[in-house]
Formats: sequence, structure tokens, C-alpha cells
Amino acid sequence: MSFRIAVVDNERCQPKKCSQECLKFCPMVRTGHKVIEIDKKAIISEKICIGCGICVKKCPFSAISIVILPHQLKGKEVHRYGPNGFVLYNLPILRRGYIIGLLGPNGTGKTTSIKILSGQIVPNLGKDKANWNEILERFSGTELFNYMKRLSNKEIRVSIKPQYIEMIAKFYKKYNTKDLLLKVDERGEIYEISQMLGLKTALDKKIDELSGGELQRVAISAALAKDADFYFFDEVTPYLDIFQRIKVANVIREYTKNKHVLIVDHDIAILDMIADFVHLSYGEPGVYGVITRIKSVRNGINQYLQGFLSEENVKIRNRPIEFEVLSPRLELKSKVLTTYPTFTKSYDGFKLTVMEGEIKEGEVLGVVGPNAIGKSTFVKVLAGVLHDDDQKVNLKLKISYKPQYIKAESSISVEQFLKKINPAITTSYYKSEFIKPLGLLQLMDRPLNELSGGELQRVAIIATLIRDSDLYLFDEPSAHLDVEQRIEVSKIIRRFALNTKKSVLVVDHDIYLIDMISDRLLVFEGTPGKRGFANPPKNMRNGMNKFLSYLGITFRRDEATNRPRINKIGSRLDREQKMRGEYYYFIS
Repeated sequence: MSFRIAVVDNERCQPKKCSQECLKFCPMVRTGHKVIEIDKKAIISEKICIGCGICVKKCPFSAISIVILPHQLKGKEVHRYGPNGFVLYNLPILRRGYIIGLLGPNGTGKTTSIKILSGQIVPNLGKDKANWNEILERFSGTELFNYMKRLSNKEIRVSIKPQYIEMIAKFYKKYNTKDLLLKVDERGEIYEISQMLGLKTALDKKIDELSGGELQRVAISAALAKDADFYFFDEVTPYLDIFQRIKVANVIREYTKNKHVLIVDHDIAILDMIADFVHLSYGEPGVYGVITRIKSVRNGINQYLQGFLSEENVKIRNRPIEFEVLSPRLELKSKVLTTYPTFTKSYDGFKLTVMEGEIKEGEVLGVVGPNAIGKSTFVKVLAGVLHDDDQKVNLKLKISYKPQYIKAESSISVEQFLKKINPAITTSYYKSEFIKPLGLLQLMDRPLNELSGGELQRVAIIATLIRDSDLYLFDEPSAHLDVEQRIEVSKIIRRFALNTKKSVLVVDHDIYLIDMISDRLLVFEGTPGKRGFANPPKNMRNGMNKFLSYLGITFRRDEATNRPRINKIGSRLDREQKMRGEYYYFIS
């Protein structure tokens, strides 16, 4: 058995422009099915709708979704954002003394779950409004009942690290960082926390002078400084390098002992490392989301990658996400596209030294290292955006470059923007290879300056790939993308390099993406903010061994999915791999 929900994207719906054209061919029009306007937005009667799908196809703005859901979800609605709005089913369960992870695609209710559990939203149970007696009756007999009862009585102290840290810079821009942290410090440990997170030089800066990585760590420090029972962290890894991510994971575990903790993040390696249990979220982004029952970290992540939830008997993806069995990959025996000389690039207080290297035809060269070590500077020099000190670098190639930070001030549509780069973008080849896999079809008529960070990132990646060039440079393509989008990006880039024999260089902090995408690795070392040193490119084994030894962690392959997993520091396997000098996938 099943039931039907109708969802209208309020941002896309324009009832005055479409004049209900999308429903002219619907057979239910004669029996009273119609779109009405409430606050100038369309509402579809789910009681009358037969799910024919004609309105979905006819809507000129792709604003309507009709979804058939299993009957088991009927009555389990936790919250709905108004008539025909996004609906969330189920909630995560928090346990004292454990860190619970929440993993899933963007737009499937993870942030909504945090807002409900932290008391920012009172759940309406899918109706116009619900009172606390109805809410408590719904959760009666479940693990969440006592929590919701305490929440209704305002007996819960919560601390929240918000998803969008840019809002902190906006509202507290006049504050000195140290003063702001002291203002929220309820545990008297803010200095220790900030020191452990490497914020010594940031304390004397104003909030609006902080980099993205500094602002992220300040937000985490502020959340940990509060004396709370429940800690909610909504995405802790954006803007942080892998070194900082591991440090953040360790600090959160250290300062939340015997507390209830929920962490939402898209970095599977870090979530695998820090969480004790996980919930998964699945559904159709912006339409509905379902929170699964609690799972062990290993099983939960593996089920997510395999695309099948065994306990729920639900298939969430047509194909599993697969990792190569034989890794590290052998070094490519291909022609050299170009070489770059040894060079330096100096700033006030910082100097980057790059050793001579080569980029091969058809390879994907991964670039890893800490923040503020010169990776973006290196890419800019290759792209010709910057000159090295002696102006020795001149690749004499056609280069397509996606920078680290992307801004869109133009109001032209995505389709117009992409057509300016390559008029063939609307052909079946480009649609099947680039547009559909990254979910850009529904964005084609959207203005660039109205896109979210993740949407703009996907457009920028495609824009970079469709240029006719010899070398393609990507600086942090995973930023603002969820797990599935990151994996899709890695597939697209690898397939592009393989099929076209074009060369690609990728800088990123997501160790899963780097592992999946790279043929060779370029490792940066040094002192962040003072000096950077770029080694020549190495094969994956040597490069990852050098990089992971720098991090002080070792990897193993998961037996079920072959995905990389971080060994617990100090474990038998961790000690054995370090003793053998094999940090990257132990081979007996």
C-alpha cells in the first residue's frame, strides 16, 4: 500500500505567470482539482489528486512534485513546512555519552531535525499546527518521549553550531573574536578550547576579518564553551583542511564526554572517525526526507554507500557507490602534457617554494596539504592568474580554472551562462554527461545570483569542464556539496579525463574524493601562514604514505565496500602499519 504527497517549490512557483496552464490538461479539473493561491503560492489538493503527473510535466517552472510513499510512513510525519511543503518523517535519537552522526543528501531534513530537537521549531506533525499534548502522544512509547517531554517543559539546555557560519560574521562583525568567545563562555575553558583548535592568532582579530576556516573553528569553540546537556553541530568540516578536521573531531570528543551530541556532516572519513552511531536521511531533496533508525557507524555508512537500507528494506539509490579494490593505483605510463619549473612566490610574511614537476596527459593529479600552505597560490600561478617571483612559469596551454571562492553577481540564467561558454550545452551528450548527473536540469532557468553555495559550485564545475582546454584546474570542488554530489563530481571528472585524454588537477580536503579521483598526488608541507613547500608529484602509494604520515593517521580498506577507513589511533593495526611505514592501505 502507498499514499501520495504533493509538494510545490515556493521559490520556483510563479502562479501569476503560469496562469494555471500546467493544470489545463489534468483530467481532475472537471471534478474540482485546481491550484489556489495562498500568499501568492500554489496549493494542490492531495485528497483529490490522482497522481497522473501531468501537472508535473506541464509546469513551466518545474515547481511541482508528486511523490508516492510507502504506507508505513503514513502517520509518521514529524513536521511539514506548510501546505504542499517539504515534509520530514522520524527524528534522530540522542544517547548520553555517545556522539550520533547524521548523514544524507542536502535537502532531506538534517538541519530541520536539529531545529526540532533543539527547540527552534515546534513540530506540527504534518498539520497546520500541533499542540504539545498531541506531540507527546505521537512519541509515546518511543525513545524520544522523555526528550520531547523535557523539551516541552523547557528543561533542556542546548548548544548549537549553526550550518551557515557566514551569519555569525554578519551579525557579530563589530565584535573582537576574544570578546565574543568570552561572552559565551559558560565553562571557563574557552582559552583551552581555542588553543587546541589553533585560534591563537585569530583571537585579536575582529569577526569580519576571520577567514572561513578561522570562523568555522570560532563557531565550534563557541558551541563547546557553553554548559549544555545537548550539543548540536551542523557541518563542522567546511573550510577546514584535513589536519584541522581531525583536530576538531578530537576536541569535540574530549569536551563532550557524558553529554548528548548530534553531528551532521558530509565528510564520511571524519564522521566515521568521530561518531559512535549514525542515522541516515534519505528521500527526494526539497520534497520529503526520512530519518532511519539508529545504526552502527560502519553498517550505516556502508548501507548508505551500497544504496540499500537492510533493516528498513528500502532502496535509496539505483547503483552502489563503489571503490577500487586494487589501490594504490599504479602510476600512469602516459605522455607528459607539460612541466613546470622550480619556482617561488613570496608575500609579506609568507613564501611558497615549488619543486619542478610534470603533469601527464589524461591524468587526474590530486593536491593535498594544510590550509594557508600555498596550494591555491600554486594553482593560480599555473593558471596565469598570478606570476611567480621570477616569472618563470608559462605553461603555454589553454587552461580552464575553477577558483576556490565563487561569487555570482550576474542575474543571467544558468543556461545562458553555460551557453556563452559552450553553445552545445543543451545537446544530449552534455545533458547526459554533465547536466543530469549533477542535477542541473532544474536550475537551468534560475538566475546565477539566486543560487545557493552548493548550486553555484555545481554550475562552476560544469562551466570549467565544458571549456575547450588542455588543462583543467579545480580548487576545492567539494565545498558545499553533499556526499552523493561529491562522489558524482569525482566520477564525472575521472570519466572526463579518461574519455578525452585531458589533464586535470584537483585541490581538495575531502580525503575520500582525493582517493577516488587521483592517479598521482602532489603533497604540500611547511608552516601554515609562513612557508609552504610543494614536493614533486608522486604515485598514489608514496604520496599518500607521505601525506598520512604527516597527519599521523593510517588507513585501511573496509571489507564490505572497500572504502577507506581511518584506523583508531593506537590500535594494533595502526601501530603495525606505522611500524612498517605503510600508512596507506596495509598490504601483507
